[in-house]
Amino acid sequence: MQLDEKWSFVAKKQKHCRDDDPADARCGDCWDHVALDPEHRLVVSVVVGKRAEENALRVVHEFYERTDGRFINLLTSDEYAAYATAIAAVYAEPGRSPSGGTVGPGAPDELVYATVHKTREGNRVVKVEERLVFGTPAGLRAELLWAVLAWVNTVFVERSHGTDRQRNSRKTRKTYRFSKAWDAHEAMTYFTLYSGNYCRPVRTLRQEVAPKRFRPRTPAMAAGLTDHVWSLEEWLSFPSTARHKIRPFSRH
Repeated sequence: MQLDEKWSFVAKKQKHCRDDDPADARCGDCWDHVALDPEHRLVVSVVVGKRAEENALRVVHEFYERTDGRFINLLTSDEYAAYATAIAAVYAEPGRSPSGGTVGPGAPDELVYATVHKTREGNRVVKVEERLVFGTPAGLRAELLWAVLAWVNTVFVERSHGTDRQRNSRKTRKTYRFSKAWDAHEAMTYFTLYSGNYCRPVRTLRQEVAPKRFRPRTPAMAAGLTDHVWSLEEWLSFPSTARHKIRPFSRH
């Protein structure tokens, strides 16, 4: 799992919002907290709201529920401290005490969570370092052998952010097309990110079926959730309760 937040704003910039004005509570900075499966480019969970600990906890908890609480080999994020607290709380084993070292309170010994530390000069990133939060260095090295990229990174979720900004003009930087209403902004965020799982093939996921002939695949196809590219009509008409409970596709 890769975790990251994407900034946008609603109605007006945060610096123009007033703490004593109730109408400004749903204006200003708005963040998409995203949990992504980097192997399949699948957006598993999105939480829209202020950059707050409760939203970090919610996105980790949703990811945990939608993967049926299965063990996750490697978790990475930026250095937003709220994620460490959320991961330790959600993946804690009841009745188990910490074993010391780098493992946080309640977190299982086998949990491996690392962050990306970026050193900037001006507006440019000049150095990227990994920092282990939960787990052991040996455990991290072992998990990276199976990772999509053999180093700690958040490049896949960051690429997802860039793609979403292209699809959702409300989030284009330096634009007049920003959202004027919080509810509309939130709804459009869910629409573009979740529909992309089923309706938007990803070039790097395509399969070669013959020399120079490729089969397009969406993240949902790569993850085994379906066997074809869905149209928007098919996705929108699929029962919402079933959509949240969908299990891996099987031809049998």
